[in-house]
Amino acid sequence: MYQQFILILSIVIAALSILGSFLIIGRVKRQISEMAEILADVKAGNGNRRILSSTHELTAPLAYEMNDIVLSYENRLSDFHQMEETNKQLMTSLSHDVRTPLTTLIGYLDAVQKGMVSGKEREQYLAIAHRKSHDLKEYIDVLFDWFKLNSNEYVMAVRPLEAAELTRNILIDWIPIFENQQIDYLIDIPDQPLQAALDSDGFMRIINNLIQNALSHSHGSQIQIVLSRQKEFLQIRLSDNGVGIEQEDLKHIFDRLYKCDKGRAEKGSGLGLSIVRQLTQKMNGQITAESVPGEGTSFTLLFPLLK
Repeated sequence: MYQQFILILSIVIAALSILGSFLIIGRVKRQISEMAEILADVKAGNGNRRILSSTHELTAPLAYEMNDIVLSYENRLSDFHQMEETNKQLMTSLSHDVRTPLTTLIGYLDAVQKGMVSGKEREQYLAIAHRKSHDLKEYIDVLFDWFKLNSNEYVMAVRPLEAAELTRNILIDWIPIFENQQIDYLIDIPDQPLQAALDSDGFMRIINNLIQNALSHSHGSQIQIVLSRQKEFLQIRLSDNGVGIEQEDLKHIFDRLYKCDKGRAEKGSGLGLSIVRQLTQKMNGQITAESVPGEGTSFTLLFPLLK
C-alpha cells in the first residue's frame, strides 16, 4: 500500500512538473512574441516602446538588454538628426558668412587695382580688405575645427602636462595683440608647476577661442586671465569688463550656432564657444560662464589636477 502511494505521488509530481514546464514554455513563447512585436514597432520608427518584464521572469535579462540597445539606438539617432540639422544650418549660413564678406573683400581690392581710389582712401581700402581677410580666415578656421571635432577621425593626445608653463606660452602671443588694440590686461599665473592631463593643441584652442570671443564681442577695455589651484582642480578664469550677456542669452552661449549679439550677426560663426565646451569635456573638464550686463563676463575652466 505504501509503495503504491509513493508511486502515485511520484506520478502526480512528474505530471505537475511537466504541466509547470509547459506553462513556463508557453509564457516564454508569449513574451518572445511580444518582444518581436515591440521590436518591429521600434524598427518602424516608434522608439518609445519598451519591453516590460518582471525581474523573476526567465526573459528578464534579455528584455533589459534589448531595452538598453533600443535606448542607445534612439540616443544615437537623436544625435545624428541634431548634427544633420546643425550641418544644414551651417551650409545655409555659408552664403552669408563666407560669400558676402568675400564679395566685399573682392570689391575693395578691385577698386584699388583699377585705380578707382588713391592716396589716403586707397590705404583705407587696403586696411579694410586686410581686416576682412583675417575675419574670413578666422571663420573658416572655426569651421574646420568644428567639422574635425565632430568627425570620427578626431583623436586627442591627452597626457600629463605642466599647465602653468603651457598657459604662459599660449598667452605670450596675445600680449602684442592686447597692446595693439589698447586692451589693459592682467595675467596671473603661479610659479609652482600644476600638472594636469591635457591635450596641448586642444587646450591652446580653448584659451585662444575664449580670448578671441572676448576681443570680438565684449567691447571691453580690460581682460584678466588668472590660473590657480582650487583644491584638486586647475582653475583658469578669463574675465572682461565689456557689455556683458543677458541672462536669457547666457543659458545658450555654449549651444551650436547661437549668437548673442543679433546686431552683429555678420561676425562670428556661433561655433566658437560650442567648440570650447566640447574640447573641455573631452579632457574631463568643466566650463561655466557668469555675466552682468554692462559690467562684463567671466568664463571659468576646471580641469582635474594630477597627484
